[in-house]
Amino acid sequence: MKIKQAIILAGGFGTRLKAVIADIPKPMAPVCERPFLAFIMDYLAKNNFEKVVLSIGYKGEMIQDFFGTHYKGITVEYAEEATPLGTGGGILNATKTCSDEAILVLNGDTFFDVDILAFANFYRENKADLVFGLKPMQDFERYGTVILNDENRITKFQEKQYRKTGLINGGAYILAKAIFEKQGFTIGQKFSFETDFLEKYVVELAFYGFVSDTYFIDIGIPEDYAKAQIDFEFRF
Repeated sequence: MKIKQAIILAGGFGTRLKAVIADIPKPMAPVCERPFLAFIMDYLAKNNFEKVVLSIGYKGEMIQDFFGTHYKGITVEYAEEATPLGTGGGILNATKTCSDEAILVLNGDTFFDVDILAFANFYRENKADLVFGLKPMQDFERYGTVILNDENRITKFQEKQYRKTGLINGGAYILAKAIFEKQGFTIGQKFSFETDFLEKYVVELAFYGFVSDTYFIDIGIPEDYAKAQIDFEFRF
């Protein structure tokens, strides 16, 4: 199975990065003299994506000016939020310009080098409503954890606290385009993807976890933003 369309949540303020970046959307934070978002777009181009919808908010014109309507063979469209819709509302708003049944959704401030083809095949084979990309981590407390059963179905989410080992949400998902509207959400509605959707429907819907022990970074805090400068210099 091939996934050809993606949504990237690129409306973040970057509040925790204000000490090192100012007045730009978090996904546009410079890494090795390029916007962090450009590395995500390169990853999608490498995986032959045909269309990316960028969900934009705070200073979204900076993103539009940089990426335009085409980027390395990808058609780029924008889903603007007149008022903040939350993470769930932002994804739903962006789905209106997607035509495919299954869509990849990424956070604009994380990079997770998942094998897209294997990820998509896992989604199809499990007849999932939604699949998370999960990253194994050791000695951490910054992230909550995701619990799987023996069939890799997600059974619950655990709050942030120190853990020796665990699986974290890597900010990459494949989901059915109609998943929100089937649960009664409407375009333009403000809601949280995490609390109003994922936590609420984890038992009712078929959420699965695709475990990938590949490169992952979240630039949401200054320490990891600084780490990205080093990692990406040698990785790309």
